[in-house]
Amino acid sequence: MLARVHSGAVIGVQGLVVRVEVDLGRGLPGFSTVGLPEGAVRESKDRVRSAIRNCGYEFPPGRITVNLAPAAVKKEGTGYDLPMALGILAAAGTLECPDLARICVAGELSLDGGVRPVRGILSMVLAAREAGMGRCLVPAANAAEAAVVRDMEVLGVERLDEAVELLAGRRAPRPVRTDIEALLGGSDSYVVDFAEVRGQEHVKRALEVAAAGGHNILLSGVPGTGKTMMARRLPSILPDLDLEEAIETTRIYSTAGLLPPETPLMVTRPFRSPHHTISDAGLIGGGRVPRPGEVSLAHNGVLFLDELPEFRKHVLEVMRQPLEDGVVTIARAAMSLRFPARFMLVTAMNPCPCGYLGDLSKECTCTPAQVQRYRSRLSGPLLDRIDLHVEVPPVRVEDIERTEPGEGSAAIRKRVNAARRIQRRRFEGIVGVYCNARIGARLLRECCPLDSASGRMLRQAVERLGLSARAHSRIIKIARTIADLEGAADITASHIAEAIQYRRMQYE
Repeated sequence: MLARVHSGAVIGVQGLVVRVEVDLGRGLPGFSTVGLPEGAVRESKDRVRSAIRNCGYEFPPGRITVNLAPAAVKKEGTGYDLPMALGILAAAGTLECPDLARICVAGELSLDGGVRPVRGILSMVLAAREAGMGRCLVPAANAAEAAVVRDMEVLGVERLDEAVELLAGRRAPRPVRTDIEALLGGSDSYVVDFAEVRGQEHVKRALEVAAAGGHNILLSGVPGTGKTMMARRLPSILPDLDLEEAIETTRIYSTAGLLPPETPLMVTRPFRSPHHTISDAGLIGGGRVPRPGEVSLAHNGVLFLDELPEFRKHVLEVMRQPLEDGVVTIARAAMSLRFPARFMLVTAMNPCPCGYLGDLSKECTCTPAQVQRYRSRLSGPLLDRIDLHVEVPPVRVEDIERTEPGEGSAAIRKRVNAARRIQRRRFEGIVGVYCNARIGARLLRECCPLDSASGRMLRQAVERLGLSARAHSRIIKIARTIADLEGAADITASHIAEAIQYRRMQYE
């Protein structure tokens, strides 16, 4: 007999519906899997056989052939265990379910018949919905995540025999529900707050501008000035995630196997801070089986690179394309994968190897040659892609001893949300542009016109500071963000003046 059931695969972070065809034929007992199965998929036959027997069902004799279609796509992971087992039982006549071929099933089996969670379940269920399916059977541990997808009946099971009884109609189904509105309502639950930062009002203002416009930012200063502390608090003032962004972020973490337990939907913006010893594959993704890198795990959030010059130069250079395009393309001989990578880059560095160049209280011990080598680790094209360059001065004693808290993240985020709403209205209907930092050359003149005074000020700054054409455009974008924070319709000379000071540090 022949039985069909549908499952799912994840290609990059995109889901793909896989048809699992099980043929039970005559001949010597055997179990073969075709359709480009990888190692974990080929090993499924032993888990499936033991799970069926340990759940009290008879494993059918004869030759069993399992085909995973489309056969041209490599199949990885352990999520095909449960659909294979159900297909075998259906082919043997043990399971009678006329709708089996219209249900999406995924799950790993343990030898005793337990159903274990799998990676990428959200992408699979989204692909099943797009294919016209309305029901899915998933591990109980993945059910809340799968139920994020609307218009899908999600059934969670903990054992193989439980799945058989549900599909055969001998047990009443209890679809899982996830309250998405309640989850999104808790999107401001950050454990850190800008109220804990003493002083540094100029830097906090720069971070607010960066958050409001989605701009990349470089913080430079002597050790102990609070660069890392403020960078870690940046997600708490970023705009609230909407449902589409939350699903995008959750898909990436689910695919990478990094979705936190009891978290069906990520509702806070991610913050990634890799160590400076990271490889280029670890940063942008890749490997034998391509996986999302840190730039993709920071999608819709913040990628923080502390001690920026300590990263290997070739590792930093691979970020150029993601910074411009918001996506990482990994090409292999057999396929080309795309991982989303729309993130804010926040970097921190010392002014010199010892860290005290320009400090008034401690003398720098570095030679000019050492300082030059230190700074040469950062290429001009990379620095040019960072919108705001901000010097972080030492914190004053009176600020340290101040007892009253500073302005909290909630108040700053309120202004940032207001500025982002203005930008969403401005860019409505324009694909790929969601904030001022993403304005292309074609839209720059249309969205950011300058009057004679502001244009003259910008020309003088470019000539005196020797700024590039890219820096010229970024100053205009920053000025547009500053105007949005004020609710101003037009860019004025004061907005340009503030934007210019974010493009030049004292000791450059």
